[in-house]
Amino acid sequence: MSPSRARFDTAWQAALDHARQAAAQFGMDVVLTRDVLGRSCILIDDRGRPLAHDDPDVVALRDAFTAATRPFTGLEPLLFGDKLFAPELYFDADDRVQVSPQQGAGVGSVHALERTVIGTDWARGTPAPSAGASRRRDRRVALYGFKGGVGRTTATAVLARYLAGTGRCVLVVDLDLESPGVSNLLEDPAGIPRHGVVDHLIESGVGNADGLELVARSSALPFKGNGEVWLAPAGGSPLEGEPYDYLAKLNRIYSDLAGLNPGDGDRPFAARLEEAIASCEDQVTELSRPPDVVLLDSRAGMHDIAAVTLTHLSGLALLFAVDNPSTWEGYKMLFTQWQRRPALARELRERLRIVAAMFHSAGDAKRLPALIDRAQTLFASTLYDQLDTDEDGADDEGDELYHPPLEDDDAPHAAIPILFGNDLVGLDPLRSRDWPELPFVEAAYRTFTTTVERLLPPPHPAPEPS
Repeated sequence: MSPSRARFDTAWQAALDHARQAAAQFGMDVVLTRDVLGRSCILIDDRGRPLAHDDPDVVALRDAFTAATRPFTGLEPLLFGDKLFAPELYFDADDRVQVSPQQGAGVGSVHALERTVIGTDWARGTPAPSAGASRRRDRRVALYGFKGGVGRTTATAVLARYLAGTGRCVLVVDLDLESPGVSNLLEDPAGIPRHGVVDHLIESGVGNADGLELVARSSALPFKGNGEVWLAPAGGSPLEGEPYDYLAKLNRIYSDLAGLNPGDGDRPFAARLEEAIASCEDQVTELSRPPDVVLLDSRAGMHDIAAVTLTHLSGLALLFAVDNPSTWEGYKMLFTQWQRRPALARELRERLRIVAAMFHSAGDAKRLPALIDRAQTLFASTLYDQLDTDEDGADDEGDELYHPPLEDDDAPHAAIPILFGNDLVGLDPLRSRDWPELPFVEAAYRTFTTTVERLLPPPHPAPEPS
């Protein structure tokens, strides 16, 4: 019988165990990498005291590591900082995740460094924004659902119409690039601009984004007052006879890119998406006035679009939840990714708010406390501070712990309900352009729209008369 082989998860656990052993045995910092196929490699930082590769302890570690992780063993099971061309790319990488800290001079630290095709933005630290970028982010609202089909896109359109009715200038950006939908609720096909978010991501990759027509003012949402709704679609509507291959563009947008010119810094996907949204905001400003709020209709699931939207782009993130096991398991996976980076978790958690989607009648609202209880339990076990450090609700450094109680109506777990009646099933917004004004629609979304409005910064001041 052939020897048993490790599976993906057991191989990684064995690799972590051997990395800790190396840090203790040699008294050096260790980085454990995992490549796009899941193969792992131990990097030992021996720059201050080089290790001999034929040292019996080194050979024994290499053999044991290979045996425990095969077939998920890197092509070089052990690498040494003293021999690496650019060791700082590993030992000082910003996206390392600490596994265990350094323990004096006798035991080194252990960090994990993932190398994946997609998904790194879920745990990538959020760069400190400039003052201008921070003000932009504060006005952006992400609408996200781990599962699709929870009414997120319809809620985006209803919220846009409501906020415009209060006199605000609203920009809606369709970031559900694989399944665009909000554009149909906001504009007739003939009114869609020539270009969309995907076009900016493609054209900016080669320095060719100037002159794109990215936004159009919505003519399909009825509301009163001097508010405005603008749309930035996922893809554009080309002129008659103009070629347009959306899928070919979509397949090329997610990669991190090198700088356009020698000496330019790298351009990760998160930065390029930020640039695309900023360009849409700038166009609205040029055509009318600065947007008071920007609604980002995000892709569902564990997708890079969602990762960037939640962690980098938005000042408020509305997490749509249906009270079922798959929803909570999904959000647990997401929150656990952030929990591994405490600084990121602390930066994000107060920007989150659960939305209780698709309560089928007013009577269903009686089940809302049960959903809130499950949400609070999830936050408490992942993103909230633990309360077992000391009795006065402070950590070891005296900082106040963040652990809102169940009854806190302003806490991230305090779910905002949206009622969902049978009348909404089969509603065709393209044929019923007055659908947002229907009484059952306004009743279903009233608590949602008014609560979100309260969470937003005030509109921009009116310009001084000339």
